[in-house]
Amino acid sequence: MNDRQQENATGAKMRIFVAGATGYIGKFVTRELVARGHEVVSFARPRSGVNAATTAEETQRQLAGSEVRFGDVGDLQSILREGIRGERFDAVYSCLTSRTGGIEDAWNIDYRATKNALDAGLKAGITHFVLLSAICVQKPMLEFQHAKLKFEAELMASGVAYSIVRPTAFFKSIAGQVESVKNGKPYVMFADGELTRCKPISEADLARFMADCILDPSMQNRILPIGGPGKAISAREQGAMLFELLGKDPKFKQVPIQIFDVIIPVLSLLSKFIPQLRDKAEFARIGKYYCSESMLVFNHETGRYDEEATPSYGTDTLRDFYARVLKEGLKGQELGAHSMF
Repeated sequence: MNDRQQENATGAKMRIFVAGATGYIGKFVTRELVARGHEVVSFARPRSGVNAATTAEETQRQLAGSEVRFGDVGDLQSILREGIRGERFDAVYSCLTSRTGGIEDAWNIDYRATKNALDAGLKAGITHFVLLSAICVQKPMLEFQHAKLKFEAELMASGVAYSIVRPTAFFKSIAGQVESVKNGKPYVMFADGELTRCKPISEADLARFMADCILDPSMQNRILPIGGPGKAISAREQGAMLFELLGKDPKFKQVPIQIFDVIIPVLSLLSKFIPQLRDKAEFARIGKYYCSESMLVFNHETGRYDEEATPSYGTDTLRDFYARVLKEGLKGQELGAHSMF
């Protein structure tokens, strides 16, 4: 451990560069690091958010307390010129993730842009890189998963201390039916709604967990799966919880998951002649994945997802989240690509 790492391990305040600071999790990570007294530089596009609707002025307001610098994370020279500016940093946090999971978007963001953040950080003298990844990469079938894994491997081989955080489902990612159920529609689920389970974690709890990484030696040079408090919950149980909170009798609509086995081959075949359909086919594969694979630690020896092996963290519960958004709406939880689920 060098002098800077030793100083950081004692709880000293650090200079931290955050890439992806305007993302769903990135905003909370930035705010948590600021609240802990670190000197934070947040890097963002001049227009960000869902459909690039957030202006530079709004971004500065959202990330108050950090020094907001604007540039293009897809361009290493832009990060160095507009972001790093020849300065020294202790750590980089990457909260970058592709918005859609489309093939080109995945490789551009989940791999290349994230690698740019690492390369820029190394030039700035960092001793630690904290990566927001995803628990689903443990059973890769999709392009964005392969892109994330390629970067994870390069990060682990880089020589810098790392913390690879793999959260389970976010609250936002399972909020897509809140408004429709509130408006009297049935809760839509695949098969009997018991195909998958997850331990959803709030953005605030995840931000606290990630902020701990730079001070806790036990969280360094490790892959860290993490879920929220309580037991794993199925899609049917999520729907039942919504109806209970609304005081309504449960009303479910079952959709056969085999529908994907028709859609995916057709789109895959057509995409060979119509390149614009490549992403449509990938989106269908993503849909099937999330409707058939649990967001829990996967035991490769047994071939099963393991609820007990999936760590729990935090205090925010899904029930409290649902109760709040049923009352206040989904402002601040803009679903974007998650609305399809």
